[in-house]
Amino acid sequence: MKIYLLNPPYLPNFGRGARWQEIGRAGTLYYPIWLAYATANLGKSHTVCLIDAVAKKWTNIDVLNDVKSFKPDLVVIDSSFPSLNNDMQVASYLKENYLEPIKIVLVGPPTSRYSEKILSNTGVDVTARLEYDFTLLALADILEGSESLECLLNVDGISFKYNDKILHNPNRPLSTSKDLDDVPFVSEVYDKHLNIRDYFLGQSLYPEVQILTGRGCPNQCTFCSWPQTLTGRKYRVRSISNVIDELAWIEDNLRIKEVFFEDDTFTTSKTRVLEFCREYKERKLSIVWSCNARVDSLDLETMKEMRKSNCRLLIAGYESGNDSILKSVKKGITVNDIRSFARSAKKAKLMVHGDFIIGLPGENQNTIENTKLLIKEIKPEILQVSVASPFPGTEFYHWCDQNGYLTTNDPNEYLDESGHQKAIVSYPWLSTEDIASAVDDILRNYYLSADYIPVALQQIFRQNGLDEAKRILYSAKQFISYVKNR
Repeated sequence: MKIYLLNPPYLPNFGRGARWQEIGRAGTLYYPIWLAYATANLGKSHTVCLIDAVAKKWTNIDVLNDVKSFKPDLVVIDSSFPSLNNDMQVASYLKENYLEPIKIVLVGPPTSRYSEKILSNTGVDVTARLEYDFTLLALADILEGSESLECLLNVDGISFKYNDKILHNPNRPLSTSKDLDDVPFVSEVYDKHLNIRDYFLGQSLYPEVQILTGRGCPNQCTFCSWPQTLTGRKYRVRSISNVIDELAWIEDNLRIKEVFFEDDTFTTSKTRVLEFCREYKERKLSIVWSCNARVDSLDLETMKEMRKSNCRLLIAGYESGNDSILKSVKKGITVNDIRSFARSAKKAKLMVHGDFIIGLPGENQNTIENTKLLIKEIKPEILQVSVASPFPGTEFYHWCDQNGYLTTNDPNEYLDESGHQKAIVSYPWLSTEDIASAVDDILRNYYLSADYIPVALQQIFRQNGLDEAKRILYSAKQFISYVKNR
C-alpha cells in the first residue's frame, strides 16, 4: 500500500509536534516527530512518503499536486488542537480535488477528544486516536487485504464512518518497551524524507535532530497534554543498546551538532541514565545530546556523569516559583527542589532551559512576583515562559471548564493573529490581559536586561562556543522581532 503522511500547511513555523503548539518566539520549528515515527513503522511493510508542508512552505495546491504525483492509497494528516479546523479543511480539500478513490486518516491529540466532530461533514474517513503509529500499521495492513470498510471493525484505536454511522472501536493498548525497540530509527526517516536544516530548536546547537528513547510519563501534572491525549501515563522505554545504536548511526551518517531526547522525561530512572552514560562512553561516541529532565530525579553525581558523556543541556519544567501552585497542578516538586536542581546543574557545568507557566490554578500577582524572584535567583541559561493553555482532555482543562474560567472552549482560538499563544484563562482576580502581560514582561526584563549579558557570555565561552553564539544571535533576532510586534 502507498501511504502519504502529511504535516499540512498552516502558519509559518507552526509546530504540531511541540507540547505548546504555536509559532515559537525564538524561531523554533519542531520536527513532525510523531508523524515521522509513524512513517518509520509503516515503512517496514508499505511504500511511504512523508511531507512537511510547513517546513516546505507549501500551500494546499502544492500538496494536491504532490499527492497526484505520488498516487497514494491512504493519506494520513497530522493535527493539533489549535490547528484542528485548518487540518480538517485540508482533508476536505484533498478529498474534493483529488479525483481518485482515497481514504484519509486524521491523527494527533484532537482525535482523543473530537473524533465525532472530525468525522462529521469533513473529508476525513478515519481517526486514529491516542498513540497512533502502531494503530496506523494495523489499519494499513488490514486495508491492503480488503476493499470493504467492514474490515475496520477489527482495528483497535480508530473511529470511522460506516453505513452512515460513526463507530468508535476500543482503544488500542499502549505500546510496550519491546514494541519501541522494533521501530526503525526515526533519524533515518528524517534523513530520507526531510531537510534536516529546516528545523531549529532555540535551546539546541544547529542543526539538530529530535528522537524519543521512551514514551509516556508516570507523573501526574494536570496541564501536560501529551500523557493525557496521546502517549498515556504508562512509562515504557527503548533498550539502552537500541538508543546507543541510533546515536552511533546519527554520528556516522548525519552532519548535525546535537541530538535532543524528546521524552517527557528522559531522567525518570537514574539507573537508566547512568546505564546510558556508561554505554555511551564504552562505544566511544562523541555526539552532543540534551534532554528533558525532572528536577527531583537527578543528583549532582548523576549530572556529572551526564556531562562526562557529552550531555550539554537539561530542559526543566520549573513551572512556578510558588509551592502552592506547584502542589495545585500535582507537579510533585517544591521551590527548594528547583533551587537545588539549578545549583547542581551549574556545578556539573550543564546548561538549563527553564520552563515557567503563568496562569496556573492559584496564580495571582503575588505568585507571579514569586516566579520573577526565583528566575532572578537561579538565572537559567535559557528561559521559556508560557501562558497556561488548558488543552482539551487534560485535568487542567476540566478544572477551568467546571469553574467557568475559560474565555473560549474552542482550541482553534488558542492563538493570536500572529500565531503565538493567547491567554484563554481568566480568573476573577487575574485577567487574560494580566497573564499575557506578565509573560511578556518577564521575558523582556530577563533577556533585554544587562543582567543577562554575563549569562549569554558564559554560554559563548563554553565548548562549541561559535555554535552557541550563532544559536543565541538567531534566537535573539527572532525574539526582538516578536517584542517589536507586541
